[in-house]
Formats: sequence, structure tokens, C-alpha cells
Amino acid sequence: MGQYLKNPWRGSGLPDETLFPLADARAVGQLLARCPAHAPTPLRQEPALAAHLGIGQLWLKDERGRMGLGSFKALGAAYAIARAAAATNAPDLRHALQGQVYVTASAGNHGLSVAAGAQLFGAAAVIYLSQAVPETFAARLQAKGATVVRDGADYEASMQAATGAADANGWTLLSDSSWPGYTALPLQVMEGYLQLAAEAAAQIDQPPTHILLQAGVGGLAAAVAAHARHVWGDSPQIIVVEPDAAPALIESIRAGRLVDTTGPVSSMGRLDCKTASMIALHGLARDADSFVTVSEDTAQRAVDLLAEYRLATTPSGAAGVAALLAGLDLLREARVMAILSEGPEDG
Repeated sequence: MGQYLKNPWRGSGLPDETLFPLADARAVGQLLARCPAHAPTPLRQEPALAAHLGIGQLWLKDERGRMGLGSFKALGAAYAIARAAAATNAPDLRHALQGQVYVTASAGNHGLSVAAGAQLFGAAAVIYLSQAVPETFAARLQAKGATVVRDGADYEASMQAATGAADANGWTLLSDSSWPGYTALPLQVMEGYLQLAAEAAAQIDQPPTHILLQAGVGGLAAAVAAHARHVWGDSPQIIVVEPDAAPALIESIRAGRLVDTTGPVSSMGRLDCKTASMIALHGLARDADSFVTVSEDTAQRAVDLLAEYRLATTPSGAAGVAALLAGLDLLREARVMAILSEGPEDG
């Protein structure tokens, strides 16, 4: 395993912080019930894979088919845009946001959610991608009607470009990250992810002892962790998994504040974020028990192992399982829940 850090802030959170992720999924469920494309994704119990990994039980929340977009991100930005459309009280929501432009930076899946949400409600989407994002994602964004702009060597640089474009053109910046002065929309994006957590809590037949959550900027991990504490209290051990190349959360927890990190480009592309979301950091400092990092090689081993069980995904999607392969020391009786967060890039 790469780094391992027991969270010294567990339960209290970082000093003087008051803005945390939401935990109640009811508002999300009520809005999604009006969406014909919405359906719960499966929680797969994998006894053979659990035995291979040396644990008692393994559940995988399978987000590969979420709303036709192939990733949990379908729940985030599209939900925030749907909220804006519903707030107009327009008689035909398909044109509720006509003339509005949403802009963001993305490592792939968040951009798809922005593009899909904008297309559904009559808005336009402009997605900034770094040079590290595969061209397959650019093509998928364009197929959803988005304008794609390549700018910057990494996610952070593309986000700076998107922020500048929003300011210059009067567009709405819809990031899945947050920072001082920019919190309202990212909080809504994270609220959308609560649907995944609420589904899993309803689908599982007994509480997990461990929950493994992959993190880039940390929005998914923080939302699921907040809901898990809301439903199950302190009992599950919540473990956040990041790439060795992008240890944004673990280094921020170690420092006791939000810090920027550096590192090479990671094959865990959707997790390759060198700076965490401020709101996500606050939530995970309070709710997560520990933080770990995994290597590129271990992530690929997890992809290969999951493929043997007909669970095709990417290194980002397999990161929770990668932590188990990396030597995370769990008891044989452990009941583990992880998230298969996206489908394969060629899927």
C-alpha cells in the first residue's frame, strides 16, 4: 500500500469549519422521481470475489449504467441543473433554461452530466478538458451537444480556464469542486450523489463493517460518508482511497487544512485531482476513519481482477477494490461495500 493515515479529526472535523455535505437524500429522490430516465442501480453481492480477497462479504454499488451516462456523475451536475429548471416553474421544462450557458472543467464524467443536464432543459454546455483527458470523452461530450475546449496540462489548469470563461462571458460555472466563495452549486452537485448512498442503504441486507470510497476532489466520498453516518452512525469504518499521484485529501487531513498537491498524471484519470473540494474535505475530516493511497499498478490489477468476474471498469472505478489488493488489513469477517463508479472507457 502507499500512504495510510488514521484520521485525527474523526467526529469533530477540522477546527472552526461549519459548512458540511448534506446527508438527507429525500429532496433528491423526489426530484429524480419526475425523471423518466432515472432508475436505481444494482448493489451486487460478490461472494466469490470476496473469498478471493480474503473478506467475509463484498457489495459493489454498480454505477456503470446510471441514467445511460455510465457513471455516478449522472446524479450530480444534472441534478443541480434540474433544480434550476424546476425553480423557473416553466410549463415546459425542456426549454426552461433557454439562453443559459453552463461551463465547467472535467476529467470526463462530470462534464457528461453537465452536458446531459443542459441538453435536457434547453441550456448550452461548454466543457473545458485538460490535455490528459482521453479523446473518447471529448467525443462523448460532443455527442451530448456540448462545446469542448482543450486548455491546460491538468484538471486544475482546465478549471482555471473554465472559471475565467465564466467570468468573462457571464456563464454559470458548475464545478463539482468547491473553494472559498464558491459553495452553493457544488453543494447541490454533492446532494445529487446522495441518491446513490440512499439506494445502497436500502438495498443492502445488513450494515457494512467497512465502506471504501474512491476520491478525486472528494464530492462522492463525502456525500456517501455523510449519508452512511446518517443511516448507520459510527459503526462502519469509512476509508477514503486516492491515487498515489493525487493525494489531495490525505495531505490536507495531515496538514489540518486544504492544501494543493503535485504529482504525475495518473491512470486513475477521474481521481487525478491535486486539490480537494473544500466542502468535501470538511465532511470527510468529520466522517472518514482513514485515508489511503494506491499505486497505478495496483489499480490496474484491480481492473484485471474485476474483469475476471465480468465487472469491467477503469482504474478509477476499481479504486476501492485496489485498496483491498494493496494490503488494507481487514478481518476475514469484514463486510465491505465499495463503489464501481464507472464503466470501461471503451464501453
